[in-house]
Amino acid sequence: MPSTPPPAHSARPHTATEPAGSPLSASVGHYENFPVASLLCPPALRPAVMAIYHFARTADDIADEGQASAGQRLAELSAYRQALTACLDGTDNVTGPWRPIFGPLREAAQQHHLPGALLHDLIRAFEQDVRYTASGHRYASTDELLDYCRLSANPVGRLLLHLYGVKDSVSLQQSDAVCSALQLINFWQDISVDLPRQRHYLPTDLLQRHGLRLEDFMPRAAPDAATRVRMGQAVAELCTQARSLMQQGAPLARRIPGRAGWELRLVVQGGLRILDKIAARQHRTWLRRPTVGPVDLPRLLWRALWMR
Repeated sequence: MPSTPPPAHSARPHTATEPAGSPLSASVGHYENFPVASLLCPPALRPAVMAIYHFARTADDIADEGQASAGQRLAELSAYRQALTACLDGTDNVTGPWRPIFGPLREAAQQHHLPGALLHDLIRAFEQDVRYTASGHRYASTDELLDYCRLSANPVGRLLLHLYGVKDSVSLQQSDAVCSALQLINFWQDISVDLPRQRHYLPTDLLQRHGLRLEDFMPRAAPDAATRVRMGQAVAELCTQARSLMQQGAPLARRIPGRAGWELRLVVQGGLRILDKIAARQHRTWLRRPTVGPVDLPRLLWRALWMR
């Protein structure tokens, strides 16, 4: 699953491809922690990788960007799902604002026989995001979050492994571990971004173990020193879980040959670098969001070279 990360909530311009005339978003830019169809991606597969990325990115924008109501977002995601079904079935050529998305995706699906169920799972994840944000849903546990990752993140890795012809069960499990870890790392990196937007990913059972409330992490909260220590400990525990999951999946990068394996090494090291930066800030990501940038590239390359 080397070439693109799970769709992530993001905040810095990256030049996204938006379908012209999308009613919910226009020219939305995105920051990505990890490479997307970079030069390390085999050129023959790059169009398919980008088609999958733009499909997922656009669905995420429908769910997350602009000022539309939850009902409007769900209605548009339903229409987007119908367009996906038509794209995969070959029963109709998708027209209108999503043609730039589904034209390349249809070509990729026909050429590479993409598993349609995985693409539908991604839309299910975005629909869940909309419903949960509207209702103020709070995740009960990390296990519930991992169930979400099975829809929002793991399909991306499995689609990319499919492109590379890798189908054995060990590789699929390790891909799931890497993708879920990336999604969880994104959550703990983005606490200061998600909470004001009513995205509640901090697990309730963990907060209770540390004697905390979700409200302690809100921007206008003023926790005392002892509470801040417990907050940092809670985020540290979540980051430790994410690091362990990433390490479970990391051996996959050593088994995938060629450029694809090197791409995955950088993806893994990018996730681990974010965890390092969170730790360097005493895990206080409810105050500010750490990111990776060009200055981190030499370190990532060095760590990727010496991965074991």
